[in-house]
Amino acid sequence: MSQTVTLAEDENLALVLKVLPAIIVILITSAVCGRLAILVKQPRVLGEMVAGVLLGPTLFGALFPGVQQQIFTDEVKPILYVLSTIGLTLFMFLVGSGLEPGGSEAKREARHAGVLAVSGVAFPLALGAGAGYLLHERVSRPDVSELEFALFIGGALSVTAFPMLARILYERNLQNSRLGRISLLGASLDDAFAWCLLAVLTAMSADAGSAEALRTIGLAVVFVIAMLFGVSRLLKPLGDRVERTKEFGFDQMYLVMGVVLLAGLFTDYIGIYSVFGGFIAGLAMPRNSAFRTALHDRMMDIVCVLLLPIFFAFSGLNTQLNGLAGWAMIMPFLLFLLAGFVGKYFGCGLAVRSIGLSWRESFAVGGLMNARGLMILIFINVGLAQNMITQEVFSMLVLVAVITTATAIPLYRWSLPERLEKNASTRELISKEDNVLDPSALEGPPRDLEQSQR
Repeated sequence: MSQTVTLAEDENLALVLKVLPAIIVILITSAVCGRLAILVKQPRVLGEMVAGVLLGPTLFGALFPGVQQQIFTDEVKPILYVLSTIGLTLFMFLVGSGLEPGGSEAKREARHAGVLAVSGVAFPLALGAGAGYLLHERVSRPDVSELEFALFIGGALSVTAFPMLARILYERNLQNSRLGRISLLGASLDDAFAWCLLAVLTAMSADAGSAEALRTIGLAVVFVIAMLFGVSRLLKPLGDRVERTKEFGFDQMYLVMGVVLLAGLFTDYIGIYSVFGGFIAGLAMPRNSAFRTALHDRMMDIVCVLLLPIFFAFSGLNTQLNGLAGWAMIMPFLLFLLAGFVGKYFGCGLAVRSIGLSWRESFAVGGLMNARGLMILIFINVGLAQNMITQEVFSMLVLVAVITTATAIPLYRWSLPERLEKNASTRELISKEDNVLDPSALEGPPRDLEQSQR
């Protein structure tokens, strides 16, 4: 009996007994929704996003409010937030470390990705900011200025779901194709801009002034340079050793995890959030094939299966879609959705077409870039926490994220069916094996691909 009393009085054990059931519920719901998403030919991550919304007040909280509040208590939510932040940081790290250098085409692809990134930011930012400006009086907080609200909406709609895009490309084995590399690099530049914009908006919201915002951006630039040109050189012997010995042990893992978490801590401290630090840490990792393979084999499954669903659930707890009923909220939501979709899909598609990709490939990229899932959720969670947006606007943007993310795969498949996708992938492999650069391949699709598109 005395032992039972001791356990009951143990606050740490009591917290564990509250957190573990919440995580179990999250994992079960995510597994079921992920499987349903696959059955309807959507990526698993979309099902995980929907699972997060269903666990919030929209469904679970509406049907069983007492049970939901008992599972996701005020004590549990901060733990879920910490776990979700670690999961996002690690996933972005794995995405960055998994990018393969473009070889002889790296400079050309970087220029093309720059065109894609500019279009992926400029069009949705302009349209989203315009929508935000028009709707400021109707849906914004009264203490948020028109400029701040407009820029926040534009910034949120300019984000691309970089981790989701990476997962789609990895699932289809296109991450190191020309289309995949341009899309990933373009999306990463989009999101880097978004974090810088968010840093500026956060400083404005906190009345920190322009000097503080410039300080944040300056420190971010210094951080990127230090990681890519300093830390990367220090880590190169680690990659060479793993390549030589084919061993990746605990000592190497301690070092890697230390670098990732320190990078996340620094970027969080300066105000651009740990996910950006995780991604840059990934880019600074050795590029050896054996090192990257070992790293992903060790970490990817646990991050995607355990930690990312916790983030989706945490976002879902702040999402209330029931309050969007009625024309007063439907019209602003439709305007946000239209601005985001048109800006990304047509803006990116036309821009990529201008650099030499076919119409089908261009709008395949436009479809992928239109997915916002994970990254917009991060963006708007920060905005909600900083009181830059209302709960209603947060819920609208969550719904925009779900809808645009759900259209990504259908638009991609409609633009680039599996047969044409395989032709493009085969062409890429042949070019690599022969180590011959076909100039015509850089300016458009192969002849048989072009003919099949007519």
